[in-house]
Amino acid sequence: MRKTLLALAALLSVSSFAMAQDYKAGELQVEHPWSLLLPANSANGAAYFVLQNHGQSADRLLGADTERAASAEIHEHVSKDGMMKMQKVEAVDIPAGTTLTFAPGHYHLMLFGLKKPLADGERFPLTLHFQKAGDLKVEVEVQRQAPAAADAHADHDMPGMKMN
Repeated sequence: MRKTLLALAALLSVSSFAMAQDYKAGELQVEHPWSLLLPANSANGAAYFVLQNHGQSADRLLGADTERAASAEIHEHVSKDGMMKMQKVEAVDIPAGTTLTFAPGHYHLMLFGLKKPLADGERFPLTLHFQKAGDLKVEVEVQRQAPAAADAHADHDMPGMKMN
């Protein structure tokens, strides 16, 4: 029984480590890319993550693509004339020493024309395109609900940006 419990504890620690999805490109770090589980008939989806610039100089997120959707666009939510509105953004500046949170109600990647429904727990590839750091391939995990960290990182004054 003791050996079984030790083996289970070791397995859980390894799986927790494997689930901590962090990706690096130069001085940029992308943490836990995820997408929200949607009804099977949803034609579009979104991808979210936390983006940190540990470097001394700024970079820019220029766009993204994935084989799971016909196209991917950077979007943000803005308040205009007392209404919340989602709009396309051509690129996102990533100042040195900052953290940007791509989360519902903030910056996010819209995935238009999903080629098949997103299934709970599955992962799909997504490539982020940065001006200086180049391309970074990540795996997006489909989840039933937003992780608690998505709200903890969000800054409501400037969409998705916190200074470290």
